[in-house]
Amino acid sequence: MSAAWPLPAADAASPLKLGRPGREATLLAVLIGLGWIALGLAVVLPVGALLITSLSHADGRFAGADHFAAYLATPSLVDSALRSLRLSALAAALSTGLAFVFAYALMLSAMRCKAFFRAVALLPLLAPSLLMAISLIYLFGNQGLLKPWIGGASLYGEGGIVAGSVLWTFPHALLVLTTAMASLDGRLLEAAQTLGASRWRIFTSVTLPACRYGLLMAFVVVFVLVITDFGVAKVVGGQANVLATDLYKQVVGQQNFRMGAVVAVWLLLPAVLAFGVERHLRRRQSASLTVRAVVHVPQPHRPTDLALLAFCTLVSAVLLGVIGTAVFASLANFWPYDLAPSFRHYDFDHADGGGWGTYWNSVQMAGLTALVGTVAAFCTAWLVDKPRRFAAAREGLNLMATLPLAVPGLALGVGYILFFNSAVNPLHGLYGTMAILVLCTVAHFLSVAHLTVLSALRTMDREYELVGESLGVPAWRTAWRVHLPVCAPALLDVAGYFFVNAMTTVSAVVFLYSPQTQLASVAVLNMDDAGDVAPAAAMAVLIFITAAACRGLFALASVWVLRRTQAWRRR
Repeated sequence: MSAAWPLPAADAASPLKLGRPGREATLLAVLIGLGWIALGLAVVLPVGALLITSLSHADGRFAGADHFAAYLATPSLVDSALRSLRLSALAAALSTGLAFVFAYALMLSAMRCKAFFRAVALLPLLAPSLLMAISLIYLFGNQGLLKPWIGGASLYGEGGIVAGSVLWTFPHALLVLTTAMASLDGRLLEAAQTLGASRWRIFTSVTLPACRYGLLMAFVVVFVLVITDFGVAKVVGGQANVLATDLYKQVVGQQNFRMGAVVAVWLLLPAVLAFGVERHLRRRQSASLTVRAVVHVPQPHRPTDLALLAFCTLVSAVLLGVIGTAVFASLANFWPYDLAPSFRHYDFDHADGGGWGTYWNSVQMAGLTALVGTVAAFCTAWLVDKPRRFAAAREGLNLMATLPLAVPGLALGVGYILFFNSAVNPLHGLYGTMAILVLCTVAHFLSVAHLTVLSALRTMDREYELVGESLGVPAWRTAWRVHLPVCAPALLDVAGYFFVNAMTTVSAVVFLYSPQTQLASVAVLNMDDAGDVAPAAAMAVLIFITAAACRGLFALASVWVLRRTQAWRRR
């Protein structure tokens, strides 16, 4: 996702009217101020508390780099950091390579059944990363069905982390690469064909260079996802510690918040670096597009199409097999000795680590997150794009709204502990409640939603506001009757994005729940820790089914909204 968009220049001579000129400026200043306060409490202050804790002693004295020196003097922690970098780079390379071939088949070939393969490839987006790891246990664990395939090797360790990470990050890389290939100028390919270039020459000289930014961005996205992921490493990592598991052990296991803050800062650095690289690459990519570009229409080539069909079939079979294994294991009576179907593993109230209440907590939290997050994304995007006063303040608001892109969920969760659990904080009462889970989840996923709505708002010409001003229409009415209906499809997509991510996330909320607000994704983790792997698989499958049903409902709602609010687009 791109970073901050250029803001429109302020125009004091033609201000946005909210009724009377004096009231307009006052109300606009209040709204921007409220946005600053909300984002400051949700993002900036928790991250600031994290940084301050990493640089201070328990008595409040400035520690400088003492904690970081202690970290570097601990060989096991340094090994974990180096292992995180190595495994993340390896998983990113594998995931990006596989996704590139799959995206090429979908976008630049005449292969059949593209819609089916695309749908299957995106299925892991609806499941927590824990589901992939648990499925690998049933396939290649000590009692796995396919254990002989790996001989004497063990799933638990670096190999398991890489395999699980590739499985759940594959659709993320695919989305980036299909977007990059969709913007490929068909004239370049047609010109190369006219000149008699071979298919391999066209691929290496035209297609690959045109997709280089997409490849780099996909690598960066997957790298950050893997290095900040907690679920896969916790379930199949074994003795191979990484930064994410070290952070969990320092905060939850040892209650060492100082060292936990240091580990979180180390985890923050590659994410910030990747954020900067992503901004640079996306600017370069957008500058390479031209207004005369045409869409490429793939021409059939039987050998290539059949080879790509075989590749996509194999990848889809693996994804369906992994997800299907989790579903089958959740229904098997006693793996692997009694595989008769049974729903006894769905009796969560008798499993260690969580009950049915955790599932309903997740549904409630996801629903509230979708509602609050969608409203917040629209308000921040509208304040950034539509008014023409207070340009500097709106630019700061935009920066705060995009900041969570560079903050890993684990680091944000630790920041929430340090900020909201402080006795001197008047908001201390929020800690351990459903409200803080909703607030943290909205903050964690706000950036993508904010930029999505901002893109939708910027498709509208400035003349909409100018006409309203000339007619004396208040800006809130223009927003209600023009901006909101035009953005309705994007807002539904944003709501679905918040709901699905709230159901599947575990990274930030693992530090913030109480016994009364435990979530289903955390229950999967606790069940697996307690040895109840089958109930953990059942809960993960239930999360997957709920997320899939949600996406289906939002898709139906989008069709209805398009008919009700976008009829003017049809001739």
